[in-house]
Amino acid sequence: MLVTARACQGAFGALLAPAALSLLTTTFSKPDERGKAFGVYGAIAGGGGLVGLLLGGVLTEYLNWRWCLYVNLVFASIAVVGSHMFLTNSRAAAKARLDFFGVVTVSGSMFCLVYGFSNAASHNWHTPSTWGFLAAGVILLVIFAWWQTRAANPLLPLRVLLDRNRGGAYLTVLIAGAGMFGIFLFLTYYLQTILGYSPVVTGLAFLPTIAMVMLFSQVANVILMPRIGPKLLVGVGLLLAAAGMMWLTQIGVHSNYASAILGPLLVTGAGIGLSLPPSMNTGTFGVAPQDAGVASATLNVGQQLGGSIGTALLNTIATSATASYLVGLHLPAAILASPRGRLVLAAAAVHGYTTAFWWTAGIFAGGAVVCGSLLRWGPLARQTETQIGVPAGQPQADPSVPA
Repeated sequence: MLVTARACQGAFGALLAPAALSLLTTTFSKPDERGKAFGVYGAIAGGGGLVGLLLGGVLTEYLNWRWCLYVNLVFASIAVVGSHMFLTNSRAAAKARLDFFGVVTVSGSMFCLVYGFSNAASHNWHTPSTWGFLAAGVILLVIFAWWQTRAANPLLPLRVLLDRNRGGAYLTVLIAGAGMFGIFLFLTYYLQTILGYSPVVTGLAFLPTIAMVMLFSQVANVILMPRIGPKLLVGVGLLLAAAGMMWLTQIGVHSNYASAILGPLLVTGAGIGLSLPPSMNTGTFGVAPQDAGVASATLNVGQQLGGSIGTALLNTIATSATASYLVGLHLPAAILASPRGRLVLAAAAVHGYTTAFWWTAGIFAGGAVVCGSLLRWGPLARQTETQIGVPAGQPQADPSVPA
């Protein structure tokens, strides 16, 4: 039941999310307005998951977990009323055709990759059900990339993807999504199962991260992006997130929130706020109106795919590290069932979490190098002027005004 319902939710979410980002892309074209709009959007996108943790904790503790599903009806009702009041409908001049083969190959590839990483947690990396699905995912992804160069109506036109700035932005969103979900998952486990926090207190523990994401989203998109562009913001932001993860690896069974967790959350939140919202802005900058939906969908898919692959991969790594820790101790089952054994099990779980945090730090650091190398120097508007032959700093002629 849950799997079917989540599949339906994902299908309709795939209609909703790109449309929302496309509206920003086509509505706010002036640099100052665009910066503010994407700053707000980035703050909501980066902080929304954290707010969900807090709200989910409140609903679970004081009602029951099913209210985490019922509450979506409230949000949906507000959205329906708001869209009816404020949005106007528009249609494309040319009727688009769906690339069915592209949809099948890329969807199959993503399913195989996520399933393969998840399967390794319950089996191992050497079983055919693990490496077979991973290999199939890579092959299908190669076929999808080949098909996009030949399809009459490609699902992901190369003119959108091969721009260095947009390619770097999409990769940044993918990496940030993988790291963010890893943080939320394992830190939630740690706070509740090791430190004994309630769901509500666990949600409150993430509030500093929400504040930092929202603050630095505005600083990055409104103040810094028009002056220095996305390259430094993404590089520094992902490095800050990596530093926060490395700091978080110092937690132990008896760690204190204020001394061991608060600082890493603040640093990581600042890094995500500096890197994620500017990437969303960059990923839709300069695309033709007919490609706005494709660019927006690519950003949303990148964030969701990063979360799915990151969760599956990091969970597998953490589970394997925990199991290896216990095997290395060679303790009999009778000791593990004793009070001392429960402390050993807690230490093994923390070892798994910290191993996942080390890997997350590596993902963020690698992303800083790769994405920072892809993105170009300078503000986006100046890059566009240079590419079309207009010297930086000079206004372009308005085609609607006679010479």
